[in-house]
Amino acid sequence: MNTAKERLSGILVHPTSFPSPYGIGELGTGAYEFIDFLEASGQHLWQVLPLGPTGFGDSPYQGFSAFAGQPLIISIEDLLELKLLTEEDLNSVPAPKWDPRQVDYGAVLNYKNELFHLAFAAFPTYPDIMLLEEYEAFCAENSFWLDDYALFMAGKDAHEGKCWLDWEDDLQTPDAVSRKKWTKKLSEEIKYYKFLQFMFRRQWLKLKAYANEREIEIIGDIPIFMSLDSADVWSHQELFQLDETGHPTSVAGVPPDYFSATGQLWGNPLYDWAAHKKDGYSWWISRIRSQMELVDYLRIDHFRGFEAYWAVPADEETAINGKWVKGPREDFFLALQKEFGKNLPIFAEDLGIITPEVEWLRDMFGFPGMKVLQFAFQGTGESTYLPHQFTTTNCICYTGTHDNDTTAGWYAGLPEECRDKIRRYGNTDGGSVSLDFIRFCMGSIARYAIFPIQDLLQLGSEARMNTPGAAEGNWMFRYEASDLAAWRIGWLKATTELFGR
Repeated sequence: MNTAKERLSGILVHPTSFPSPYGIGELGTGAYEFIDFLEASGQHLWQVLPLGPTGFGDSPYQGFSAFAGQPLIISIEDLLELKLLTEEDLNSVPAPKWDPRQVDYGAVLNYKNELFHLAFAAFPTYPDIMLLEEYEAFCAENSFWLDDYALFMAGKDAHEGKCWLDWEDDLQTPDAVSRKKWTKKLSEEIKYYKFLQFMFRRQWLKLKAYANEREIEIIGDIPIFMSLDSADVWSHQELFQLDETGHPTSVAGVPPDYFSATGQLWGNPLYDWAAHKKDGYSWWISRIRSQMELVDYLRIDHFRGFEAYWAVPADEETAINGKWVKGPREDFFLALQKEFGKNLPIFAEDLGIITPEVEWLRDMFGFPGMKVLQFAFQGTGESTYLPHQFTTTNCICYTGTHDNDTTAGWYAGLPEECRDKIRRYGNTDGGSVSLDFIRFCMGSIARYAIFPIQDLLQLGSEARMNTPGAAEGNWMFRYEASDLAAWRIGWLKATTELFGR
């Protein structure tokens, strides 16, 4: 953790949003130029969304693995530099015409998979023995999750992408014999998925080192729940509330709230917390250790689920008829402290229906909570999200999150009386409202101030990252290199210094 400065600020942007010629943000030039921008503008934090491989709907909160990285952000540039790909390879795989401001996940997946298979084919005869040894060491060190993940992904490919619940019985719940059989049968595909994970982690750790050398720390993000169609649920069925056929008995969601009148039915299987407690929360400990190799802080999404979670019968169509069930509470975090030390570098996503019990759990371990400024101005009355109502420095002040509209888009849709309050609150005309909100964030007593890059770029609703409850059109936002104009560096650096960050 960066303890040299008491007040830190930074930008929320997922790597998929970086500029790149390959249809999606990558861990290449666009990523390094973003780190340079952070350094030049006096920022010390970079927040990302979950880094795992995504499936249907492209949501990073519904990934195929709690441990694996997103192969789609592997840098083609780096593979060319390593000579695992050639310019001829690029010419042989036709690239679609990319929209520089949106990700087309289907097209990117098809295009990059072709290139990745070419790179994988070149890898076994790679002339640098050091890289091959690095790969072998990576596979050995990460076998506790990598073997399951690679077999799971190869199994999905062998079954045309179907959920593991639709596989043959001997791969649905494999014993040692059937696992050996399928591992042999799918050996090349398994090696392919291990190769991609090696390349992802190698590139990510190099980028992280570049950021850390410039006193920039990374805030990662882990979803509390796993997707049903994930390597973790498939390989650890005993840790989840599933029936004898592998189907969930109850699923996760949240009751009706700010985002939805019928609540949100996420559909993730719930944990069997008694089973986790019995083995000392070993899967969770491994998960957090693995993530902490990739990031400096860890935001835990839906933190309140550790105190109590909303359990919905699996056959319900909405989240309305769920009920609150007690989670592992302090027992879980005490186990983490025993493993990782007292000062856990965790941020608590404490939005939604927050009870005194949730606040007690958060404060018992000193986790910073979240203050979202957009929530402060939903009405004209007082709100605990207004900066003058903050009662602790131990929090993160956001303009908005990935689930909110951009501040400019949100402001445009507000009732006039709310817009009027914002203008009077900031002594501003509202013409640059997202920059005003960044200034509110910076000037608050919160130790951490973070804002989505869309707000710094003053973009409208067309640049929104996610609309909760909407099945399509999410996670697609990209910016262009020219957006990071020199005047933005000057403005952000001056504002940061003005408020002692």
